[in-house]
Amino acid sequence: MSARRHDPFHNPFREVKPELKLRLERWRQHQRDAELEKQQTPAPPPAAPTAVDDEQSFAQAMAGVKPMGPDNRIRTGQAVSPPPAVADAENEAYAALADLVAGHGDFDISDTVEYVEGLAPGVDRRLLKRLRGGDFARQGHLDLHGFTRDEARAAVERFLTESRVGRKRCVLLIHGRGLNSPDRVPVLKNALVGWLTRGRLAKRVLAFATARPVDGGAGALYVLLRK
Repeated sequence: MSARRHDPFHNPFREVKPELKLRLERWRQHQRDAELEKQQTPAPPPAAPTAVDDEQSFAQAMAGVKPMGPDNRIRTGQAVSPPPAVADAENEAYAALADLVAGHGDFDISDTVEYVEGLAPGVDRRLLKRLRGGDFARQGHLDLHGFTRDEARAAVERFLTESRVGRKRCVLLIHGRGLNSPDRVPVLKNALVGWLTRGRLAKRVLAFATARPVDGGAGALYVLLRK
């Protein structure tokens, strides 16, 4: 009678090992199929960031940033302060008149205490004589009584511009004799001489002269405009 052979070790998983191997192979195949499907499926487009996301991102990016102080700001193109206005307008007018009388201006100026006349360069002096004698009919007038110096300048520029556009040749500017001014000085008269002989107005004027007594005398000026 032969002896029965026994295994030296008892292995309880020997009988189920083939089943485990089969299940393991199935699980691995499932993993491979899932990975392949994942690679073949296109990824969905990223969702558009919301306003809240943008605000949060900006807040995170600016974390720790300190605002510049007022002394660190860079300023460019700063407005340049205008030059200070001439304190004494009367002295300015006298200076302009003195320059013109001395021959520093383009106009030929002649004046006395109450009389003044001027002629643009290159103009026949006989034209000034005719103007002084009243040969040109007055086609308009502007009374400057009660005007400040600045108001008078604006009014004169507007009046002479409109007169020239209206094809008027001879107009009358009533400036007054300055009898109510300090020291009885005709401030507007002296200012008018400067306005008529310089800048934009000078290009529109041929001649000017103190008016005849019938038209205001020493308190008014005839002005002959260019065509």
